[in-house]
Amino acid sequence: MKIDFTKNNRSITVSLDGRMDTTTAPEIEKFLIENCTDINKLILNCEKLVYVSSAGLRILLSTHKKMNGSMKLVNVGELVMEVFEMTGFVDILNIEA
Repeated sequence: MKIDFTKNNRSITVSLDGRMDTTTAPEIEKFLIENCTDINKLILNCEKLVYVSSAGLRILLSTHKKMNGSMKLVNVGELVMEVFEMTGFVDILNIEA
């Protein structure tokens, strides 16, 4: 998993490249905890995210709760969107295809 980000005042855009699974979820969670404590807007660019497992879904849900809904997922690909639709996450998270 490759994580790139740009921070602007109290907003951060995080680009995820690879798989969000049991192996990479701890790395992503650590990054989000370390970099999102003093922000009020989080944008996750999922253009290069190719897979999300239940471990990844847990991280997304946990982060969404901490951000009080000011988290958005953008550029979500078809395969990842299918996971969000099957799990009901499209009704919980702010997602743009």
